[in-house]
Amino acid sequence: MTLLLPCLRALRMALWCLVPACTALSASHAMAAGLTVLLADDSAPHAEFARHMRDTVDDAPITVAVGMAAARAAIDRPGAEPLLLAMLTQLDYERLRGDPGLLRADRRVGVLLRDPAMADQLALIDAVLPQKRRLGVVATAESGPLVRELERAAAGWDLKVQYAPSPTALAAALRLVVARSDALMVLPDRIGDSQAATLAVLHAGAGATLPVFGTSDGLVRSGGLAAAVSTPTQLAAQARAFMQKLKRGTGGVVLVEAATPATVRVNTTVARGLGLRLPDERELTERVTAPR
Repeated sequence: MTLLLPCLRALRMALWCLVPACTALSASHAMAAGLTVLLADDSAPHAEFARHMRDTVDDAPITVAVGMAAARAAIDRPGAEPLLLAMLTQLDYERLRGDPGLLRADRRVGVLLRDPAMADQLALIDAVLPQKRRLGVVATAESGPLVRELERAAAGWDLKVQYAPSPTALAAALRLVVARSDALMVLPDRIGDSQAATLAVLHAGAGATLPVFGTSDGLVRSGGLAAAVSTPTQLAAQARAFMQKLKRGTGGVVLVEAATPATVRVNTTVARGLGLRLPDERELTERVTAPR
């Protein structure tokens, strides 16, 4: 069963050690002693992911670290058991790539990204706005890996990318992309992680009657039109399959997977305000996840 043990207090680290002697949960939540889940915070998505991982039965030792702080701590921990770094953003992974702990020859490492691939985001925009191809994006200098992924996926699209000096200085870049775009997209970067910056993009889109797409439930609730997201339940299921791949892998190579499948979220109030009649979320999800 699951036991919650405090450790690494400076990082607010919680270690979920799966040992049969614990009595914190009922027997229906029992897990094998081989799986350890590290949590560095108590955010709702991370906690939900961990709850779903409790149903995992695995006799082989393996560690799953949830979130960036947990990933850093897990990389530094001794031991050669396989390591899965889960619910990281693409930019989180870019910050970790230079850590020699990721490429140890004696340990297999996987990275499960929090967000669906950019190809899924573009498939959603295409399903919602067919025939519209001018997509505006405001990014910061560190967003380069995300922009490059978007550019690789955007064959046939007319991308309008403008860089802002910081998430708090978006006005000039927004004016340029709004004037030349059919829709705006908020990337999962410092702008997407900042409520104030995201609201600035939403306000710019609303002022020009442009739909705004993103990668989070929060953006849709705040006034974005739609987003392709992966729920903690879906990510936990993907993590369980990923763990089996790690058992068959070799050390010194990091396996990376974007979140899949995606689930579409739509703000129907915003859709009505824009005069759009959209398929329901289930149909849009089927379109986004269809083989391409």
